[in-house]
Amino acid sequence: MHTNNMACPLCRNSGETVSGTEFYLCGECWGFYRHFRHRPDMDEEKARYKTHNNDVHDPRYQRFVSPIVSAVLRDFTPSHSGLDFGAGTGPVISKLLREQGFNIVQYDPFFHNHPALLEDTYDYIVCCEVVEHFYIPEREFALLKRLLKPQGRLYCMTALFAPGMEFRDWHYIRDSTHAFIYQSATMEWIRQKYHFSLCDIQDRLVTFVNPSEIQADEGSALPEGS
Repeated sequence: MHTNNMACPLCRNSGETVSGTEFYLCGECWGFYRHFRHRPDMDEEKARYKTHNNDVHDPRYQRFVSPIVSAVLRDFTPSHSGLDFGAGTGPVISKLLREQGFNIVQYDPFFHNHPALLEDTYDYIVCCEVVEHFYIPEREFALLKRLLKPQGRLYCMTALFAPGMEFRDWHYIRDSTHAFIYQSATMEWIRQKYHFSLCDIQDRLVTFVNPSEIQADEGSALPEGS
């Protein structure tokens, strides 16, 4: 590995190249980030998302998102407000929750671009296969934290890299729109940085919990559109 002068987009520290890949590994937050030279432009990114076969009526797709849906049904009631952040072309989570009477809205910079929704706050936010697409996760997590009410929950579903895996051979890094890859240590770093009271990891589902009293923000945030 060699030191890289491109700062980590989560913690701004220097990373080291991961041999045989387009990624760098940060020694501070332990995230893997793709160099900006290898990222698709916005048109290419949107075209890639459109190829995803996200049919909200597909039972397999519904089973895939079931960990998030089950967690929301367990932790909240229809009286609570929710945001499907990065809902994509097939907002299946919103569909399944609305069928249970839940109040949830969708935001996506490409397919549900309603910036007024980012001026409100929510009891829960779901991000299914979204956080790995963040070009600047530092800004996006600051935004998500600001959007959560006290005692709110942020549900993130993503594949985590774990020791013992071969990063270079991992299918998850082959998607050119995957800009940032997390480890469990990265999620704990995020918990501390953004003052969440809890970070619970259950396989692909990571749940951040807001404290009952919101501490001062790390700074204002704007949607990155990635």
